[in-house]
Amino acid sequence: MDWLITLLSPHQLSLASTILLYSFVIFAGIYLGKIKIFGVSLGVTFVLFVGILLGHFGYEVEGNTLHFLREFGLILFIFSIGMQVGPGFFSSFKDGGVKMNGLALLGIGLNVIIMLAIYFIQGGADGETSIAQLVGVMSGAVTNTPGLGAAQQTVLQINSEAYDISQQMSMGYAAAYPLGVVGIILTMIVIKKIFKINIQDEINEIENDKNDSQLAPHIVTFRITNDLIEGLSLSKLHTLINCNYVISRIEKPDGRVVIPTSADTLEHDDLVLVVCSIQDEEIFKRFLGPVVEKTWEMVQGPVVSRRILITKPEYNGVKLGSLRLRNGYKLNVTRVYRSGVELVADPNLRLQIGDRLTVVGKLADIDRLAERLGNSVKRLDEPNLITMFIGIFLGILVGSIPLQFPGMSVPMKLGLAGGPLVVAILLSAFGHKIHLVTYTNSSANLLLREIGICLFLASVGIAAGKDFAATVFNVRGLTWVAYGFIITVVPLLTVGIIARSKYKMNYLSIIGMMSGGYTDPPALAYGNKVANNDAPAVAYSTVYPLTMFMRVIVAQVVILCFL
Repeated sequence: MDWLITLLSPHQLSLASTILLYSFVIFAGIYLGKIKIFGVSLGVTFVLFVGILLGHFGYEVEGNTLHFLREFGLILFIFSIGMQVGPGFFSSFKDGGVKMNGLALLGIGLNVIIMLAIYFIQGGADGETSIAQLVGVMSGAVTNTPGLGAAQQTVLQINSEAYDISQQMSMGYAAAYPLGVVGIILTMIVIKKIFKINIQDEINEIENDKNDSQLAPHIVTFRITNDLIEGLSLSKLHTLINCNYVISRIEKPDGRVVIPTSADTLEHDDLVLVVCSIQDEEIFKRFLGPVVEKTWEMVQGPVVSRRILITKPEYNGVKLGSLRLRNGYKLNVTRVYRSGVELVADPNLRLQIGDRLTVVGKLADIDRLAERLGNSVKRLDEPNLITMFIGIFLGILVGSIPLQFPGMSVPMKLGLAGGPLVVAILLSAFGHKIHLVTYTNSSANLLLREIGICLFLASVGIAAGKDFAATVFNVRGLTWVAYGFIITVVPLLTVGIIARSKYKMNYLSIIGMMSGGYTDPPALAYGNKVANNDAPAVAYSTVYPLTMFMRVIVAQVVILCFL
């Protein structure tokens, strides 16, 4: 058994022992991360602590191998996040998203201000805690691993031999992270107590707002009773009713169901199925006639409703109106289902790979359109590796561009974290304009993201483990924990109180915004459990893209300005 003992012994730098070490750190960390304490788990971040433990007991990895796995893992993680959040990145600034993102940015600013206040109060450059260590503490306090990776990249960019400083940042991160998760949830509870919030009242408010949503398609049937529009073509009707709507089907008085074209006319006693926003229902009542109850799917006839999946790359970025479905196929598209959201079909809406079109018409015509658009679930399961590696290639190039700003000792670079993040966001949002297929199903994206973060955390933990106990388990370590808790809680309390008292935001949206502002899935899981609906997740996804981007950039800027 000497071969096994040798393979499992510390200080072995062979390829087999390195793979064995990473495999154990990752699977043990993921398993332990599932354990919940008071309903809260650390998730995949526990990989970092398992790596620290094994690093403490002498396990190590050859330097170049460790650096490659750490940086490549970080790139995979960051790029996957960018591809995930990119489609909603720019739309998150619309309507209520502006307010939420503004509050999230206020939280980021307060995190940095408090960290810098601690830095100068404890002595600045002559104090016991360096700015690099405090950036690590801040990254742990706001549970933001990409920020840590970006800051470490910047340190090594300034001084390629500064591995000790990089490891000190990892230790600060690990010291502050556990109470960072707990602090977010405690703040949620404190805000609930301060404002004496009743969860059921908040849920009812969310449900009422959802019923009044202008985004969700509203499907309603009208009977034509207005003599003034009798004989009017649908194209003329569109000039009279100036809102976004689709007339899906018309049932004639003799029972015939037709798929309308722009030339078709409306007659007295026609039943018209309209897809519109709920706020516009009153307009149609005044122009067309009363609402009637009718279950169209039960109508016996040649007209059916089906969903078609867009899977052919040539239709990525094409406008819906350019398909000429009414003229070419005698079909109507009533709704478009994209990334969990139903949209009213608009001729100017640009299609994306993975969109599901709700189509109404004859079955034979629907089958012809389905063959044209692809409608192949299997094709969506195939990952678009070309797009992924084009994005990584461009991301590294963009991340390497030097940007000189006054007051910085060296030019700023987005680095291996910021560059791929920026490119991934731009590709996922605008890639269709250059006919680049950016669709990746959620399972593939999550797999790449989890592999990347596990490789990064395992590498960081193994590298930092050697000196972790001596550095953290003492007065300095306890000081880092206290610093981290202050950085976590004070900005959250400030932002939460402003959101509730000034902007009267719903509590469920506030806790989702807090979780997204700190990019913290465990806090979101707690919020979802409290809410029992998707309100926290919606708020989380609204602020997450901008927050993730800003935390990566801010961590680098602080290092460049003060290191």
